[in-house]
Amino acid sequence: MNTLCYECFSGISGDMNLGAMIDLGVDKDYLISELRKLKLPGWEMRVEKDQRHGITGTKVTVVLTEVEKKHRHLADIENIIEKSSLSKAVKAIAMAIFRKVAEAEAKVHDIPVDKVHFHEVGAVDSIIDIAGAAICYINLGIKEVIVSPVELGSGFVRCAHGLLPVPAPATAEIIKGIPVNKGRVDFEATTPTGAAIISTLGTRFESEVNIKIHRTGYGIGQRNNPDLPNLLRVYLGESAVREASGHMSYLVESNIDDMNPEMYENLVNKLFEAGAADVFLTNIIMKRSRPGIKVSIICGAGDIEAVKETFFSNSSTLGLRITKFDKHTASRQMNKIDTAYGPVTVKYAYHNNKLISAKPEISECIAIAEKNKLPLAEVYNNIIAVIHGSKR
Repeated sequence: MNTLCYECFSGISGDMNLGAMIDLGVDKDYLISELRKLKLPGWEMRVEKDQRHGITGTKVTVVLTEVEKKHRHLADIENIIEKSSLSKAVKAIAMAIFRKVAEAEAKVHDIPVDKVHFHEVGAVDSIIDIAGAAICYINLGIKEVIVSPVELGSGFVRCAHGLLPVPAPATAEIIKGIPVNKGRVDFEATTPTGAAIISTLGTRFESEVNIKIHRTGYGIGQRNNPDLPNLLRVYLGESAVREASGHMSYLVESNIDDMNPEMYENLVNKLFEAGAADVFLTNIIMKRSRPGIKVSIICGAGDIEAVKETFFSNSSTLGLRITKFDKHTASRQMNKIDTAYGPVTVKYAYHNNKLISAKPEISECIAIAEKNKLPLAEVYNNIIAVIHGSKR
């Protein structure tokens, strides 16, 4: 299995990603020839070797040879990509990355996605960065992408909307749910384009990397930071199936008969934010025949104190029952597969190195069904068919 690992200790941008991919082995002439299929005038790509803190890597600069006088909406970018002669797989990934940016911008500005007016990300160089990321992903035959904690930077960045704090609002929206660091450098380390690339392609976001490394590449950033090497390091390798694990966990419970039912949704959400692995509610009959709710939480040792504090702060409970138990889980891998709807994340589960289940992420199936106005069952069953190799 080809596993790509992003080590974003100095952040990630679109040009750093292209530099890292070329350094990893993507042929620069092939990449440029594929990008020419977009039929976008007014650009050329400069590829050169450079160093940061004595480490040699590849620096990519997209140079604009014409001055653009217009901004683009999502439909304009989709039209450029769809009319190109790029492969369907590349088109699907590129559009998924652009939609990630569009959805973030729409939320930040409180407007519909199709009304988003791209500024920086709609420019030619950003289109090249994003389409290039998709081309490299397909060219390398990637099946899994691991992303380490991402450095965001600090300070302020000047955008089309003026001076904005780092991370820029769109970046902050895109990067939600991904482990990050902040403040190691005094500039914008991760751009919206970089954030969208790893958010779209990433299948695992974690500090510990369990792969056999075959190749290493370095993408050189445009700045030369004296304190931290402005590099994006990537690894291409083979991911080992993680063994099933047994570990100590906690079951935290409380019986409640005096809380407003409207409050439970907030309680459950807060408990998940505190680190709970699972939260479930059970209808029970308590003393004096009072109907009540048993709230049950499963969490790890590192989250027990936060869960207790959250439970007491957001419910009417006066006491908790806490039980230690051994939790055994199947080993799991998250991989993206290509489908007629674009790339979809699939969860594979193994026991004793034997595959016991494979199913798509239901949230992605729901999003596809809503976008294409299709029944969820139809989308789900078609993706299951792709997983088992009977339909594509």
